[in-house]
Amino acid sequence: MDRQLGLLWGAVASLLILASPLVTKLAGGLMSCPFKGVTGIPCPTCGTTRAALALAHFEPLHALSHYPLPTLGWIVFLGGGLAAGWRAWRGLPLPRIPRRIPVWARFAFVGVVLANWAYSIATGV
Repeated sequence: MDRQLGLLWGAVASLLILASPLVTKLAGGLMSCPFKGVTGIPCPTCGTTRAALALAHFEPLHALSHYPLPTLGWIVFLGGGLAAGWRAWRGLPLPRIPRRIPVWARFAFVGVVLANWAYSIATGV
């Protein structure tokens, strides 16, 4: 099961990277954030699509400067997918994610998400 998951993750990451030139042509049909449309305040995930589009243009610094957390998430997803696919292809075991995440790590994650949300509100994403 781990090997199949690693190969699938690697294939998805590879396809996303290969499809990067086509992304801008498809982006025009995307809808804007309904939460921001109703409240005028960006939602916690606002900027994720724009970060992906900036990365598709191979502009990681632009993406990081405007949408730091989604950019890091995309980079981890793509890099992790390529690494997992390579490891699965070579027959190497995938790293195990701990089943129980420590409480401090949970609070840190929530804090980072809230800080990113505050940054989005402050910069007017």
